[in-house]
Amino acid sequence: MAQDQDNFRDSIGTINEEGKRAWIYPKKPSGKFYEYRKYVSYVLLAFLFLAPFVKVNGNQFLMFNVLERRFNIFGFPFWPQDFHLFVISMIIGVIFIALFTVAFGRIFCGWMCPQTIFMEMVFRRIEFWIDGDRGAQIRLSKQPWNAEKIRKRALKLIVFFIISFLIANVFLAYLIGSDRLIEYITDGPLQHISTLVSLLIFTAVFYFVFAWFREQVCIIACPYGRMQGVLLDNKSIVVAYDHKRGEAENGRKKFRKGEDREALGHGDCIDCFQCVNVCPTGIDIRNGTQLECVNCTACIDECDTIMEKVNLPKGLIRYASEDNIEKKSKFKFTPRLKGYTAVLVILTGILIGMLFLRNEVEANILRLPGQLYEHKEGNIISNVYTYKLVNKTTKDIPDISFKLMSHKGSINLVRHQLFTVPAQGLAEGTLFVEINNSALEGDKNKLNIGVYSGDKLIETATARFLAPRSYK
Repeated sequence: MAQDQDNFRDSIGTINEEGKRAWIYPKKPSGKFYEYRKYVSYVLLAFLFLAPFVKVNGNQFLMFNVLERRFNIFGFPFWPQDFHLFVISMIIGVIFIALFTVAFGRIFCGWMCPQTIFMEMVFRRIEFWIDGDRGAQIRLSKQPWNAEKIRKRALKLIVFFIISFLIANVFLAYLIGSDRLIEYITDGPLQHISTLVSLLIFTAVFYFVFAWFREQVCIIACPYGRMQGVLLDNKSIVVAYDHKRGEAENGRKKFRKGEDREALGHGDCIDCFQCVNVCPTGIDIRNGTQLECVNCTACIDECDTIMEKVNLPKGLIRYASEDNIEKKSKFKFTPRLKGYTAVLVILTGILIGMLFLRNEVEANILRLPGQLYEHKEGNIISNVYTYKLVNKTTKDIPDISFKLMSHKGSINLVRHQLFTVPAQGLAEGTLFVEINNSALEGDKNKLNIGVYSGDKLIETATARFLAPRSYK
């Protein structure tokens, strides 16, 4: 793709020639795509703030309790024993994002990424409300610390801190659970000092990101921008500048009334720099696809507004592929996209199948380490085991008992023969399995043990049973 060699750069747009931070003051965006993005952002923000407080069958809709290794995804509880399901879910998410990147570039970054939504649709809009638009912000940064500047900076700091504190609370609800968070709030912060300190640390991190680090998260910290160099190709639809139309034979030129640009050989780009001024990462989209571009569409809206004012066709900057601009070719479902889609469908099918086959109770029965068999009267061989039952449901499971399914024999629990596994909890203990030696084959036998709730079989487990070596 042709590029403007005078303005083309080989360094990120937020660093000046001296290597210092070049602070970006983007113009307030407006237009069709910006309105669509606002609606999408409102829905996603509502989802983000409500998800930890919504319950499905008593389970929090989304929870990622790393400390206790408990996860809820769309109301399905996942325990450490379900880690393989969690991994498959994460792989599906990564492939889904990769598929969309191959097809539509960084559309996730511009429309769905929490960093972009909070930065552009919450903090930036508050900044426009307090400091004004681009020109007012530049003037405010240059003016001395007078009463107006102190008032605006203090107001922005307070509002940003309150919103960061609110985000930190929601983030904590995802980590420890909304019920526990509400309990901590009701008890008062002084009753949970360690949690309050953690909350303030999260608040400081969010404040730092949205008040100072800002677009650097997308450019420096997030690896996704660099991944697109691997994922994108000439057929990927991205926010693109139509250089063939914009430059024509003799390049871009400032607009003059009554001038015949086509006869002079100049393109439709009037070099107004509004697409640069409105960009939240400070790039010039006319230099082609760049790692800083998050496909936010602000430049599309701004360019369409300018084209409308000078009576030129819209779409000079638009969603398009390089092949579409160069060859006028339409979007095609390429073999590469088909490959990603096939992998995504297969993994999704596997996950759905595993979820349907997943038991509500996980049973582990293991021989007590270091213990051999015991020979009892009547040629009875006894082995001692530890058991652990995990209840993945939100209801207590009563009247739990064990029965041998593979051999004739008896199972005796150390304490009660019947017990209850609490909701989303576990029960563990010790049991003895006694089998007549005549029913055993060799010194190592595989047992199948059924776990019953009343008369209902809810899970099966296997265990090794040791016996005297047979010399037949």
